[in-house]
Amino acid sequence: MKKEYLIYKLSETVKTTCKIDNSLFTKYNVKRGLRNEDRSGVLVGLTQIGNVVGYERLPEGGLKAIPGKLYYRGYDVENIVHALIEEKRFGFEEIAYLMLSGELPDNDDLQNFRELLNDKMPLEQKTKLNIIDLEGQNIMNILARSVLEMYNFDPNPDDISPDNLMRQSIELISKIPTIIAYAYNIYRHSTSGHSLNIRHPKENLSIAENFLYMLKRTYTELEARTLDLMLVLQAEHGGGNNSTFTVRVTSSTGTDTYSAIAAGIGSLKGPLHGGANIQVANMFFHLKENIADWTNVDEIDTYLTRMLKKEVYDRSGLIYGIGHAVYTVSDPRVILLKKFARALAKEKKCEKEIAFLELLEERAIECFCKYRGVSKQVCANVDLYSGFVYEMIGLPQIIYTPLFAMARIVGWTAHRIEELNFKSKRIIRPAYKNILDEQQYVSINKR
Repeated sequence: MKKEYLIYKLSETVKTTCKIDNSLFTKYNVKRGLRNEDRSGVLVGLTQIGNVVGYERLPEGGLKAIPGKLYYRGYDVENIVHALIEEKRFGFEEIAYLMLSGELPDNDDLQNFRELLNDKMPLEQKTKLNIIDLEGQNIMNILARSVLEMYNFDPNPDDISPDNLMRQSIELISKIPTIIAYAYNIYRHSTSGHSLNIRHPKENLSIAENFLYMLKRTYTELEARTLDLMLVLQAEHGGGNNSTFTVRVTSSTGTDTYSAIAAGIGSLKGPLHGGANIQVANMFFHLKENIADWTNVDEIDTYLTRMLKKEVYDRSGLIYGIGHAVYTVSDPRVILLKKFARALAKEKKCEKEIAFLELLEERAIECFCKYRGVSKQVCANVDLYSGFVYEMIGLPQIIYTPLFAMARIVGWTAHRIEELNFKSKRIIRPAYKNILDEQQYVSINKR
């Protein structure tokens, strides 16, 4: 009993030891969340990998909101996706090649790269058995542990030469889809009593196709192409997003690839980052249940305003899927994804749901600006549609965030390679100001 009370006593100290006056952040010019007063990110590094654009700086000072743009190695993602659609090609492998090398592959290089990725997809037998032993745990945690375990099977796990980093990156991009698919099938078997069918990856399939085959065996071409698009759109989002920055911070110490990537997975797992699409999916289900007329603007506005007032749903005062740290006028990923979402909704006979979701997007932005009285423009982010798209494909919520990791591993590995190959590399170490006065130590017998 004394031990339990001690835990309570220690936890009570948090109320005072973690209390800091908000005015002190302004006094000492602290960049909370590594963000400036105008909400732009604090510049902490340089990169040639990805660029996220949502505003431009005015000569007289301040920011001007502009339509969002996303660039991979200088190439506009919208142009890449439009080319993939026109040529009816799967694009995730091409994006992986571009991110790792900085160059667009020709036909021969792309084909060889696809074959290399396919060759590396099967898992070590011990990894398969360990995934089985971890049944029932969170799949993001299983993914992190499986990535750490790859260290044991690597002949040169601590070698940070460019050749070895590239080899490790390719293996991670290849194996993560297999780990997720196996982990889910084992989870489904242990929790729901389904037969345990482990399907091995097939030759001549794209990563998106192979993942759907391993996860659920059958899929439509539109399902596979939509998943491929999701992987393309979430492969990279600049060096400042939380999980990529985490990978760069840990990589700057010179640690091994698997430790750095596991740290990124841990960051992505958080509900304020990669777990946000689940928040949107749950909110959308709630709104479908609690709004009687999905076409009634007044009813929708009333309920969304009540959400902002913390009166209904989870009383957080948030409308999940609305707003972004960088994008203001529009999120380019939303524009691209909505076209596929509409087509998929037609295939799955979910036209009413997609129409409702698009109306929610419109009204949520209007209600947010009206209720908050903010001048800053806000837009929907990709999470507003990604969960609904995954649901239509037939993917379970438990793998929504792992799917994000399956895509973002491309950006993580590219940024790690860049971080470790700067000519003047140095460990990333920002500063925290201590605001506590010096204390006089008191002997234990006098306390």
